[in-house]
Parts: sequence; structure tokens; C-alpha cells
Amino acid sequence: MNGPDRGRPPAVTDEERLARVALGLLAEPGSLDLWLLVHEVGPVEALQRLRDGAVVPALAEVVGPRLAGGDVTAGVDTALAQCARLGGRFLVPGDEEWPQLPLHGLLLLAARRARDNAARHDRDVVPPLGLWVRGPLGLAEVTARSVAIVGARAATGYGTHVAAELGYGLADREWSVVSGGAYGIDAAAHGGALAAEGRTVAVLACGVDTVYPVGHTNLFERIAERGLLVSEWPPGSSPRRHRFLVRNRVIAALTAGTIVVEAAARSGALATARRAHDLGRVLMGVPGPVTSAMSVGVHQLIREREARVVTSAAEVVEEVGRIGADLAARPLAPRSWRDALGHEAQAVVDALARRPRTVAELAADAGVTIAAAERVLPGLVDCGLAAEDGGRYRAVDNAETEDGRVRRTVVPSVR
Repeated sequence: MNGPDRGRPPAVTDEERLARVALGLLAEPGSLDLWLLVHEVGPVEALQRLRDGAVVPALAEVVGPRLAGGDVTAGVDTALAQCARLGGRFLVPGDEEWPQLPLHGLLLLAARRARDNAARHDRDVVPPLGLWVRGPLGLAEVTARSVAIVGARAATGYGTHVAAELGYGLADREWSVVSGGAYGIDAAAHGGALAAEGRTVAVLACGVDTVYPVGHTNLFERIAERGLLVSEWPPGSSPRRHRFLVRNRVIAALTAGTIVVEAAARSGALATARRAHDLGRVLMGVPGPVTSAMSVGVHQLIREREARVVTSAAEVVEEVGRIGADLAARPLAPRSWRDALGHEAQAVVDALARRPRTVAELAADAGVTIAAAERVLPGLVDCGLAAEDGGRYRAVDNAETEDGRVRRTVVPSVR
């Protein structure tokens, strides 16, 4: 196959798409048994086997109550109609918008877990069977150059300020900001990206028609207008505690790296960080005050998981961007008049005192040769750092002004 579709699965059929919607209604996202079944026989046959009860007992037990609860076909039609009214769509593998390469990492993790019976019940590694998407952007395109910013809901003023600055700086550099739409760090990151008129994606633990938390109605509307709302759960789904942890794997998988701004010792943001680490994504942490309980988790990530310390959007881009091309400028100390002096001249300046001293005395005190002292002293006099008094030299009172400049405008490079 030639062109941009090289490496993509064949285009999905309507029957397969509807089957994936139905499977999402019958089982919670993250079911390894269901994913293995779909991976083996395809979504249409998997749905039929569920209806016939021809599946492993653990899976039959999970989907049984939902199958008995009513006609799943009607539920499929309702979910698709609700999404269409919002201007949304349901994406599946094979769609042009499907972020195949980023999500491939989850496929590898799921295959590994399938071989480990002790880990078969883990729900945070399985690739999504489909994604409900609301917003004007293409999911694959917007996440191809994206970074996740996650952290505490009960964030401090320091944390929200840093998250907003990172969101703004990344969006301003044309990187998409991905987060979970929650209070605290998530909201600050989304808000920063929107303030920069950039792209942001909220991955939800409820339907794309549901605002949670309810205080984020305006934020979600803005994201839906200029970015993307994404969820594995169909419209009408309400948030549940376990769904947030399952959702976090999608945030980690869709992005080139994850930044944890603030996280307590027990935090959902740490689950996202661990999954990003397992997926081989760049894991970054913003250090906080060592006395802050909201930074304990971040500091542990830095110590134990080799998370990279970042303090600015430029440093983040250096971590996730092009090797050797997206380098952050190194912080420099403010320049002072001493930067214009060589080591010998600085030593002689330090040796000057109010009492005039001979060249030999200054050289001995400065630890330089007499010849070196004789060479630099005239320049120090010229720039106002020393005064000559009958062949002896002394310090000049108030040689340095409040703004760090000496009396003369230009300090020669005195060596």
C-alpha cells in the first residue's frame, strides 16, 4: 500500500463499527479477555460469541447482566444518535483519525500481560476498542505532537501557575496539551493551552456529553469548540472512580511524554506516570517545595523512576522534540562587571584596600606574579576599579553602582 495509509489496517466496515459500539456497551473498557477475543476473531464474531455465551466464564459473567438488561442494538443506535447530535463521532482502528502508532504501545503491553496469568485482571494496559470524539480536530493529527500534563486536583497556587505556564508555552510552540479535564492541574493545563489559542485534548472518564466536574461546563465547551473531548465510554455514561484509573492509560499512550506537576504520595497522576514509563514515553516531573505534601509523589518519581526534571516549556520540548534541534537555552547568571575581568585582574581587585599598597604587596596578596599585577593595574585604573597614588594602588570607594556597573560605561577586558 502506498501513500499516507501505509501500515494502517484495512478500512473498517459499518458492521465492524457497530459491533465495537455494542462491545463497549456490554463490557467496561480495559477487559483483557474481551480484547483478546476481538484480537483473535474480530469484533463482529466476538459480539456473536458473547450473545451465544461461547466465551470464557469470566467474560460471560461480566457481560451477562448487561445482555439480560435489554436490546443492545437499541443501545447502539441511541449512543450513536446522541454523539451525532453533539457533532461527534465514534472512531475505531482503521479510521484515518485513529492514532494507530501511539496506541500500538498498549497492544504490546496487553500481549505481555496476556501471558502472565497473575496480571490478566489489570485494566490499565488494554488498547481501546473504540473512542468517542467530540471536536473539530483530527485525533491522530492533534496527538502526533502532544504532551500530557497531569497532577493533583487539590493543587496549590504554585502548581496551577506552573501547569498553566507549561500549557501556554507548549501550545505556543505548536504542541498539543493532553490532560483529564479535572480540577487543579488538569484545568490549569487546558486553560493555558486555550489562552495561547493552541490545541488541547481532554480524555474523560465519562461520556463526551457529560460535564464532570460540573464546574467545568465553560471549559469543556471551549475545548469542544477548539480542541477535542475524548472518551471510551458512550454518551450518557457517568463518571465512576475506577474509570479514571482506566482512562489514564489512554492519556499516557496518546502523548510523546507525560509531565507530573503536583502529586501526593497516593495520586491518580502517578498511575498515568507509571503507564507512560512502561510505554517508553518520556516521563517528566516539576519539583516543588520539599515541605509540600502535594509534591511528594513527584519527588518520588524523580528519585525512583528516573523522571526528568523540567521547569519550563522549552525544557519539555527539548525532552520530547527533535534530537539536537529543540534545545532549551541554558539559564545564565546576570552579567556583572567582574565578568569582563580575567582571573588575574579579579584577584588583584580583591587584594585592593583603602590603604595604598605597592605592586609587590598586591601581587603577593593576590597570588599572582608581579609582572601580572603590573600588566592589569593600569586597566583597573582606567575603568575606575583602582586608583594610583604615587606608584601605589588602592581601592576606589563606591566603584560599583546599584545596577552593577562601574563608573565607566565600558569595562575593558583586563587580563
